[in-house]
Amino acid sequence: MTLDPLFAAPPVVQFHVAVAMISLLIGPIAIFPRRRKRLHKTVGYFWVLAMVATALSSFFIHSFDVLWGLSPIHFFAFLTLYSVTMGIWHITQGNVAAHRNHMVGLYGQGLLIAGLANFLPGRTTNRVFFESSPELGYVMIALGGICIVTWMSRGGVRRTPVAA
Repeated sequence: MTLDPLFAAPPVVQFHVAVAMISLLIGPIAIFPRRRKRLHKTVGYFWVLAMVATALSSFFIHSFDVLWGLSPIHFFAFLTLYSVTMGIWHITQGNVAAHRNHMVGLYGQGLLIAGLANFLPGRTTNRVFFESSPELGYVMIALGGICIVTWMSRGGVRRTPVAA
């Protein structure tokens, strides 16, 4: 493993990776609250900001243009912006269940699944982890996919009460 490909990447890619990593690390604190309402809200605000920054910065990365400067992975950026908007709208309406569904889905689809796509050969993340054997990225995608499918088939996130 070497961070050289990341350090050699354009600044927008470095920023994108940084906010994506922040989102990945603080996301569980925000979406698995376990009776810490104030912590959930505070971390949630930062998580949403990091997710929006991740989504918006992706529109300035054009390593695999398919249509109008966008690639299939940009679907997740649009999904992120939609999920954040709907999650915030639902919580302002008092619909906690819908808010939870959007935010948990956002973590799973917007970070975990989209994150796995970054292990495709030729992408910066693949070069960081598998510089000499880029085909191992496919193994990582398969293993990550199995973990996500297993997690989702077991019910994903269990409902837990959020109290003060």
